[in-house]
Amino acid sequence: MLTDIQIAQAAEMLPISQIAAGLGITEDELEHYGKYKAKLSESLWERVKDKKDGKLILVTAVNPTPAGEGKTTTTVGLGQAMAKLGYSSVICLREPSLGPVFGVKGGAAGGGYAQVVPMEDINLHFTGDMHAIGAANNLLCAMVDNHLQQGNELGLDPRTIVIRRAMDMNDRALRYTMVGLGGRTNGVPREDGFMITVASEVMAILCLASDLSDLKDRLGKILVGYTYDKRALFAKDFGAQGAMAALLKDAINPNLVQTLENTPCIMHGGPFANIAHGCNSIRATRLGLKLADYCVTEAGFGADLGAEKFFDIKCRKAGFRPSCAVLVATVRALKYNGGVPVAELKAENTEALEAGCTNLRKHIENLTKYGIPVVVAINRFDTDTEAELAVIRKVGESCGVRVELCEGFARGGEGALDLAKAVAELSQGESGFHTLYEDDLTIRQKIAKIAKEIYGASEVKYSAEVRREINNFEKMGFGSLPVCVAKTQYSLSDNPKLLGRPEGFALNVADVRLSSGAGFIVVRTGEIMTMPGLPKRPAAEAIDIGENGQIEGLF
Repeated sequence: MLTDIQIAQAAEMLPISQIAAGLGITEDELEHYGKYKAKLSESLWERVKDKKDGKLILVTAVNPTPAGEGKTTTTVGLGQAMAKLGYSSVICLREPSLGPVFGVKGGAAGGGYAQVVPMEDINLHFTGDMHAIGAANNLLCAMVDNHLQQGNELGLDPRTIVIRRAMDMNDRALRYTMVGLGGRTNGVPREDGFMITVASEVMAILCLASDLSDLKDRLGKILVGYTYDKRALFAKDFGAQGAMAALLKDAINPNLVQTLENTPCIMHGGPFANIAHGCNSIRATRLGLKLADYCVTEAGFGADLGAEKFFDIKCRKAGFRPSCAVLVATVRALKYNGGVPVAELKAENTEALEAGCTNLRKHIENLTKYGIPVVVAINRFDTDTEAELAVIRKVGESCGVRVELCEGFARGGEGALDLAKAVAELSQGESGFHTLYEDDLTIRQKIAKIAKEIYGASEVKYSAEVRREINNFEKMGFGSLPVCVAKTQYSLSDNPKLLGRPEGFALNVADVRLSSGAGFIVVRTGEIMTMPGLPKRPAAEAIDIGENGQIEGLF
């Protein structure tokens, strides 16, 4: 059996200009990064911005498990299947982070015969967007520390600095650091730390900015810290926004690549959904909507995280009205939620599957709260039995949603045709989409709304310090912002060990952070980290490069 990278390396890619031409994109609207990838220029948007939007389809999933769910694989397969049905289709995905590529999760280019290529380039550096984002973030940090060194004219209290340095790699040793050591010429000593680039506010800003001017304005609004007399200081107070935007002038433009079946994919931005807002850029999605009949996109991790943030943050900010949601589930993942150990997931167990389907039911209920139709996509494995598939179909029927098999991994677009037909049927007519909550609720009311209606919590617990911070944000005029909850992806709760459909639990808010440039309040729950660590045996140990320059071991 061929590995993902072997399948990808055997692909017959078309020149990216040919892929672009199929969407009506001219050569002058491309900035080439080699033969098979390119950035899409602002002039393209200016030319197509008045065109009618296509249908926006969100692909999301049940809570992830060690068995794998295949959300990106399903997204790619669905996009390929739409093309086979004769529709113009664009897939919009996030860019991979080097952290999980060398860690444990893997890449973000799909799998089997539903992949985006060139897979090695995409997973390793791509067009340099991640590095530009990290550089812009760290430039701000360097300017702030230099300001302290040069006399601290603004009166910044170093103890209140909330921005952290960033790097696109899992490195737990950098979570908490001391900077400015080594004497007077080396800076002002203070506590600091690193977060992974995808968790940075600069990443969120890039994904939510409408254009370069908006990007620069948002960068200037990044909260840095407070003065000794408790006055807020922002990046613009340090004169950093212009240089930061200059570093991002290319990174703000979406990237065009292709699938194994030569259908177009716009790939841009990469915030994680467990510690950030989990969606690709607004610029990428709005281009996809103008260029095709169907724009198929995904949101990170389970629907309790990625889909909620896609709807309540991204769609709210951009005015998007999705037409349908695809909820990816696997027999294996649902059996795991029903208590089956990983080593026993291949054996038929309808009883455990029925127990685990409580997780599926909850996600279906959550998605229907947003006013759009839902179709469950069973990402099929060869060990799935007909009796097990029948259990999931019965659950879908009882919830009033369609259930379709998807075999995109094994058969590419051909294996997702039934799913594509269902999506096309369900997407007809005007979208009834609406967000979960209104802007005028208080910050705590918004948190409670998500905690109780989406996660199933009975209450939300705050420390006195967190309550003071929330009150401070509201006094500063940021109470109308949506909230972005950082939470474990493995459970609907904030406890990764509570599988299935936990109920009656308390959601514990550890701290809150103002992302005023991105335009939301980050709410960190449980023990979630913004800088992941590598596992005992990181994927990096299996990755190598041969004498011919060909990469090996990359999935």
